[in-house]
Amino acid sequence: MWGDTIAAIATPWGDGGVAIVRLSGPDSWRIAHARVILPCGEMTPRYAHNGQLTDEWGQTIDHVLVLPFKAPRSYTGEDVVEIHCHGGSLLAQRCLELVISAGARQALPGEFTRRAFENGRLDLSQAEAVAALIHARSNEALRAANRTLSGELTEQVKDLRDGLISLAAEVEVGLDFPDEDVPLVDDGTLAERMEVLRSLLADLKDRCASGVILREGVRVALVGRPNAGKSSLLNALLKESRSIVTSVPGTTRDIVEAVLTYRGVPLRLVDTAGMGEPSHDEVELLGVERAKKAMKSADVRVWIIDGSRPADDLDMKLIADAAAGSHVLVISKSDLERKFDEKELAEQFPDSPLVVLSAKKGAGLDELKEAIVSLAYGNKSVDDSLNASVRQVGELKAASESLEDGRLALESGLGQGAVASCLADAKRALDRLLGLENDQSLLDEIFSRFCVGK
Repeated sequence: MWGDTIAAIATPWGDGGVAIVRLSGPDSWRIAHARVILPCGEMTPRYAHNGQLTDEWGQTIDHVLVLPFKAPRSYTGEDVVEIHCHGGSLLAQRCLELVISAGARQALPGEFTRRAFENGRLDLSQAEAVAALIHARSNEALRAANRTLSGELTEQVKDLRDGLISLAAEVEVGLDFPDEDVPLVDDGTLAERMEVLRSLLADLKDRCASGVILREGVRVALVGRPNAGKSSLLNALLKESRSIVTSVPGTTRDIVEAVLTYRGVPLRLVDTAGMGEPSHDEVELLGVERAKKAMKSADVRVWIIDGSRPADDLDMKLIADAAAGSHVLVISKSDLERKFDEKELAEQFPDSPLVVLSAKKGAGLDELKEAIVSLAYGNKSVDDSLNASVRQVGELKAASESLEDGRLALESGLGQGAVASCLADAKRALDRLLGLENDQSLLDEIFSRFCVGK
């Protein structure tokens, strides 16, 4: 249990119908009594009470509802009081100042949820799911976050961790007591059981990786030569004018970013300056450099080709350079006379999705969005996604790689001693995922990303 009492505004800043100031800690009830006059005199846990919020001189400044919770039956596992005042930036801030002057301190970002974690009300994966729930951009992301918050990820990781512990124990017994009458795990059985655990870890990692996409979105770079139709395509996808569109090549000089959601997946679209044409314009050159950086950092590249003019060698060279990562080829301006032969493009890049569209007519836009999501998700299902952070996916990957290292060690004749070390490494990765290791710097990093009041 923590020794002090914290307070923060738990609702968004600004005017509204209701604002909530939350207290958590051993002095929560005393502080609430010091600042709120209750007609009933005493507070009953989990019941709402009418009261009057008073200032330092006993003057009433608002009529409020007080909702108290007794430890451990609260969000944080401590004594908690929520003061529901009328919405308004000044009222909420004034209420917070009053409870702080009565003995509370301002909560740090994520401190309420951190206390819930450290008091055993949530595990680390559930705590991280709270932040994902708040920042979800789609119904699919909400469902994925709720699956994790309800403990689905935790239970699966714990089952895998138990499997690792059981297998490691059998190996260690054979290593520590070779002369005892203890059945040993033969190498073949050991390899099979490690492969089963590795396969289960890989499946779980894929589900979590899908959740990362729902949480973080897919960064999509719209790239191509000047006047290929990149800005028109961005505007058509967003159904609003975000980029300037003219017939003059090189209108876009800087990065223009926007987000849309398709099939529950946030697509972070980045419109870039045209590439490939020589220029002596310093501003345009800077735009091209930023376009190249955006292309390299993108999850999916959409290379746009002007279908109203014939292809040339520069087109093919630029497309080949862009083909190093996941990419979609787009032939734009299909509403104009077609002069670009897509057959050559399809033959040269047979594995790349090819979409013919018209930003002006709106034709082919859904096909493009489908191609982007398919490239990002592959065979993974959005409906099975579990909310996870990049950190959690990394720990699942580390555990899987440790088991693969154990299999290779066994095949190389290094013996079961080397395998035991790999099993221990895999278990440590899952321990870090669940927050079972007392790594304060990791916890500081995770909870610092939360908003104040959560």
